[in-house]
Amino acid sequence: MKIYLLGTKGEMSQVVVPDSNFSSGTCLQSRIDCTYSELVKAFGEPTHKGDGYKTDAEWDILTPFGVCTVYNYKDGQNYNGANGLAVEDITDWHLGGFDKRSAEAVVARIRSTN
Repeated sequence: MKIYLLGTKGEMSQVVVPDSNFSSGTCLQSRIDCTYSELVKAFGEPTHKGDGYKTDAEWDILTPFGVCTVYNYKDGQNYNGANGLAVEDITDWHLGGFDKRSAEAVVARIRSTN
């Protein structure tokens, strides 16, 4: 699977990891208010088009502090059908991981590119 790699100086690259459970078990570390287009500008297209149930888009990002996942939660069309937000209209994004510093690194990248 492809993931994004965030370097110590904010540089980005995309790498392939063999483990499909790369971000399994992450938990909410923070949230950010930004647009879908801001996330695409910072990281590129989502690594997943959601889980088909509670999320609609997800980025898996490996930071110097471990993995960080950026995803919407229960506000999109996967969860709410026609009453849900289109992914382009979502502005409340969750940051999951195992260490708050990974979320802080992702927020810094988003802020620096927008």
